[in-house]
Parts: sequence; C-alpha cells; structure tokens
Amino acid sequence: MKIDFTKNSDGLVPAIIQDATTKNVLMLGYMNAEALKMTQDSKKVTFYSRTKQRLWTKGEESGNFLHLVSIKNDCDNDTLLVTVNPKGPTCHKGTDTCWSEENTSTFGFLSELERTIASRKENKEDEKSYVSSLFRKGINKIAQKVGEEAVETVIEAKDDNDDLFLYESADLLFHYLILLQAKGFTLKDIETELLKRKK
Repeated sequence: MKIDFTKNSDGLVPAIIQDATTKNVLMLGYMNAEALKMTQDSKKVTFYSRTKQRLWTKGEESGNFLHLVSIKNDCDNDTLLVTVNPKGPTCHKGTDTCWSEENTSTFGFLSELERTIASRKENKEDEKSYVSSLFRKGINKIAQKVGEEAVETVIEAKDDNDDLFLYESADLLFHYLILLQAKGFTLKDIETELLKRKK
C-alpha cells in the first residue's frame, strides 16, 4: 500500500474510520506515516493528534480502542479507509459515532420495511392495513402465512419461471419479517445469531 504523505504540508492524510460489521462511519482522524505504522503493528488505531501534536492511540485513556481489521487507500493514495471492531463508544462525548448516531446494522430498504411493519403492529386496529389485520389475527395466522409462502417459494424454485420465484420469495420474506415482529425480534437479532455461527 502506497500512501502519499507529501500532498499536505503537515504530512497528514485523512483516515475515515468505519465499523467492519455495520459499515457505519464512526469518525475521521489524521495519520502520518508513523501513526500508520503503529496502527499496523499494534492492531489498535493510532492517529496523529493535531491538538496534542503527538501520536495518539484511540482508547489510550478511555479504553475504547478501535481494533484494526483492514486499511485501504483511495484512488489518489491520499486518504485511508480504516475498518475496525470498536470497543465501546467512539466519540469522546460518549456516543457511538462522532455524529451522535447509534452504531447499529441497517439493511437498506428492509430496515425501512421493518419500521413500517412495526408501525402497523402498534396500530393494529387500522382496518385498511393488511399487516395490521395479520397482527389482529395473532401469531398462529402469521406463522401459517409464512408456511404457505414457504411452500409456494419451494414450488416455484422447482420450476423455470424466475419471475414467479422472485415474487414468491418476496412474499415469503415479507411475511417472515411480520413473524419476527410478532415474536418481538428484528433482522438485527437474526444477524447476531448468524454471527455466532461464523467460523
């Protein structure tokens, strides 16, 4: 990895810190060549502090270290993307990120869909909502729908119509998300369970 530390007169390059699991950006720091080497050697992210005018390992006082997973440089060789496993909050103000955001996994549109389902669960008396009607009917009906959609997905998997297979797969996933909510769980809980099995 070749980093151009000469682009800036102070010999520093920006280091974007990203959680290796959630992919959330946690903070931005600066590294010089010595900080980069110390990070690589110790496996704990070390910056050059412009305030303290010295090398500074994140967590040296708080114990909230950033454990190194990988380092990549950008196309111009003057910015680092450092992926980490954080121990504790990253920001000195005690928040997960320096933008006061929670460092939790998100799953794109599926997370938005989960929020919609949760809203329908809270307002299950909404007569116009199909999802609300399932919550009114209870866990047995929801579980039955997941079973039905699973069977339909398997049937379509054995045929050659990809459009129908994707349609039934979407139905299965949708109803499974409803079942998760009915049981008090989310995709995050499933992710946690799967991570336990990672070898």
